[in-house]
Amino acid sequence: MRTMTANGAVVAIALALAGCGVLGGGDDAESGEVRVGSANFPESQLLGEIYAQALEDKGITVSRNLNTGEREVTTPALDGSDGEASLDLMPEYTGNLMLYYDPDSDVTDPEGIYQHLTEVVPDTVDVLEKSDAVDQDVLVVTQETAEKYDLQSIPDLEGVSEDLVVGGGPEFKTRQAGLKGLQEDYGLEFKEFRTLDAGGPQSLNALLDNDIQVTQFFSTQAIIPDNNLVTLEDPKNISIAQNIVPIIRSDVNTEEITEALNAVSAKLTTDNVTQMVKEVSETSDYAGVAQTFLEDNGLVGTT
Repeated sequence: MRTMTANGAVVAIALALAGCGVLGGGDDAESGEVRVGSANFPESQLLGEIYAQALEDKGITVSRNLNTGEREVTTPALDGSDGEASLDLMPEYTGNLMLYYDPDSDVTDPEGIYQHLTEVVPDTVDVLEKSDAVDQDVLVVTQETAEKYDLQSIPDLEGVSEDLVVGGGPEFKTRQAGLKGLQEDYGLEFKEFRTLDAGGPQSLNALLDNDIQVTQFFSTQAIIPDNNLVTLEDPKNISIAQNIVPIIRSDVNTEEITEALNAVSAKLTTDNVTQMVKEVSETSDYAGVAQTFLEDNGLVGTT
C-alpha cells in the first residue's frame, strides 16, 4: 500500500514509467477508465458522484457503480481479495475501514487511525488524503423513548435494553460500532435485532412507528434533528473517528487522479457534507448537488 499524496504520486509514476513504460498492469489502468463505486446509503453515493465529476472534469473516463452495497461487499470488489476487482475508487471512512482490515486495533485518535489505515490496507490499494469531514455512527432513539427510559447515553440502556428492539442494516449486527460493541463494551443485550436498512427510510419509519426503539444513523443526517431524535452519547467510543477518505486501486491511480481527489478532500467539511446530504435527501439530485459543490469550490472548470 502507498499513502498517495501528490509528491508520492510523482515518485510512483516515475517508477512505473521507468520500469515498464505504462502505469500499472490492469486493463482499466491502460484504458484510463475509473470505475467509481459507493456504499448503499445517500452520503456515500453523493461522495462517489463528486469524485466521478471531479475526474471527468480532468478528461478522465469514469463509469459509475454507485449504491454497490455495504463495506463487506465493496471492499473485496476494490482490493480484489475475492478475485478480480470490479471497482477502482470508493469514498470511505477511516475508522471503520481500519477496523475492517484490523478488527483488533485499539487506535482511537483520528491521525493515528489514518496512519494505521495506510499500513493495514493491501498493496493493491492507495489511501489518499483524508478530509476534515467526519461522519460518525451514532445510536439514536425517539424523544419519547428517551424520556420514558431516561436515556442520554448508551450506558443508560443497561437494565432496559432487554425490553427494546434494535434495528439497522445487516452489517450493524457484526460491527464493533454496532451490536458487537454494544455487547462486548457495554454489556447490552436487546430483545430482538431487526434487519432493515442502514440509516435509511425503513429504519426511520420503524423507529417513528415504535416498531423498533433503537437504531443507528450517521451523524451528518438531517433526519436526526428534523425528527427530534436523541443521539445517545458513546463514552467508550465504540464508534471511532470516521474521516471521509478516497480509496483507489494502485494500478489505476495516477498523479492527476491523486491531485484531483485530494483537492476534493481539502474542501469537504462536516458542515458542507451535512448540508449536501440534506439536499439530496430532499431532491434525490445527486448529480446537481455534486456539481454545485465542485463549482462553488473551484474544483471544476479550471483545466
